Amino acid sequence: MPHLVILYTANLDAPADQGGTDMSALCRRLADEMLVQRDEAGGNVFPPGGVRVLAYPAPHFAVADGGAAGRAAGVPGEYAFVYLHLRMARGRSAAVQQGVGRALEAVCKAHFASQLASRPIGVTLQIDEGPEVFDAKNSSLHPLFRKN
Repeated sequence: MPHLVILYTANLDAPADQGGTDMSALCRRLADEMLVQRDEAGGNVFPPGGVRVLAYPAPHFAVADGGAAGRAAGVPGEYAFVYLHLRMARGRSAAVQQGVGRALEAVCKAHFASQLASRPIGVTLQIDEGPEVFDAKNSSLHPLFRKN
């Protein structure tokens, strides 16, 4: 943990001049933002070896009314949607959780600024935390970030 999973309408995989965006770049920006988050004591909010950002396009989707309201308003193109879900383990304060949410939202707003200005798109970010009923971790990543 933490894992940030992004589900999005596959029409966002189109070239930028057709209303699409670079989802790999968004993943990197979000991971980088997660890595710089600090708690009240100045420590990492998230362990560097635990940060995961994964994006999955939905090739089959239906959003709202399928574009009818947009066409009626003179806005061309089909709707798009992005759902970002950050799951983190328990133990972080409400202030830290809110700060992380605001920071990740800022990354999303900047990344999707052109789409938000030019096409019908929804972007939702939700954060939740445990309790986990089972939590097994097997990783050779974490030792890379331990200080000797």
